[in-house]
Amino acid sequence: MNTAPAVLRLLAAAPLLAALAASALAQDIGGIQFGPTGKGAGSNNADREFIKEWEGNPPPGYPTLSPANIEATKSAVKRYTKIVEGGGWPLVPDIEMRAGLTHFAVSVLRRRLLTSGDLEDTSSNEELLDSTVEKAVMRFQASNGLTPTGIVDKRTVAALNVPAEARLKQLKRNVDRLQEYASIGKAKYVVVNIPAAQVESVEANKVISRHAGVVGKTDRPTPLLRSQIAEMNFNPVWRLPPTVIEKDLIPRGREMQKAGQNVLVKFGIDAYGGDGKKLDPQSIDWSSSRPQSLSYSQQPGKDNPMGFLKINFNSEQSVYMHDTPSETIFGRNFRAASSGCIRVHNIEQLALWLLKDNGGWSAARIEDIKSTRKRMDVRLKKPVPLYFVYITAWATEDGVVQFRRDLYNRDDAGEMAATY
Repeated sequence: MNTAPAVLRLLAAAPLLAALAASALAQDIGGIQFGPTGKGAGSNNADREFIKEWEGNPPPGYPTLSPANIEATKSAVKRYTKIVEGGGWPLVPDIEMRAGLTHFAVSVLRRRLLTSGDLEDTSSNEELLDSTVEKAVMRFQASNGLTPTGIVDKRTVAALNVPAEARLKQLKRNVDRLQEYASIGKAKYVVVNIPAAQVESVEANKVISRHAGVVGKTDRPTPLLRSQIAEMNFNPVWRLPPTVIEKDLIPRGREMQKAGQNVLVKFGIDAYGGDGKKLDPQSIDWSSSRPQSLSYSQQPGKDNPMGFLKINFNSEQSVYMHDTPSETIFGRNFRAASSGCIRVHNIEQLALWLLKDNGGWSAARIEDIKSTRKRMDVRLKKPVPLYFVYITAWATEDGVVQFRRDLYNRDDAGEMAATY
């Protein structure tokens, strides 16, 4: 019986890693023992399904911008300073390790996890990856933005081998970033943490919901911003932003024109001239400069990349948050794939929370609008503060130190901290 996904989903119901951070890891948690995961737990199918489930539905955990995180992160700086002064941690060999493996690399893994505080116990057989080490690996993975499978794969090895000096530099830089939001307190707000590719709805310093997100590619980064969510556009018309027109639509139009096809016809996109009149798609020569002077839009429908909902707010960079017709990417660990806007998984849940003060809204009503594709624009009675932030290293009030990829190399912590 494969019990690993069930046990880990149990953990997801509690604040992130709160149970894992406790010392009595072998004790029963909610009646299910968090111990050996049983026959078949490491099968590839089980791994893929669990990764998809965990990444798409992350546990709520603690607010990234909680004021309590400032002092906790300062304490983490002191702790990591001692680790660096002590020589850091050993490099883990690049081999896959699973529960039950006996190998010299496991002893190195043990020393690495002991140094960072993820592993509390030692064993008489240091080369055996037993349940204690497996749980420590899960703890490390979850606090480093990886799915806690307990399997030491290439991505986990890469994260383990980010130098302690790089992690210390990240912690120091993020203390300043956290302090910028010290006044948030118990306000109601939404935060997008870009390196984590996650969206949080927060109220009274508690995470109401956490959503997997898709953020900007490294060459089309999502901007930092402070704004207010003011409007919801259900089944919106998609007006292609300048970046998409320049880097996607026009190159694709030229490519398809050479093959005797028309990009506008294929994807159901309308082109408009400067006078606002709709143009015949066959009249556009994609090899000329004319396409750059036109505007483009796509009507609501199953192929509209904004899905059924766009969350609007003021932004100098013309970015927004939205649904998507393709949800497979939410089940992946690396989700930097947009042109700067934020795609939100389970956006219906976020929409219902945002509309709470408007009255008359329910999950059933939102589902009806989604299924009927009815156009509707709704102004929020009370705009909700929104923050796009870049937090790559922080500690929470339970003492767990969190790290995420330095996606856009803003920490200057080296390639290893950016690419695992």
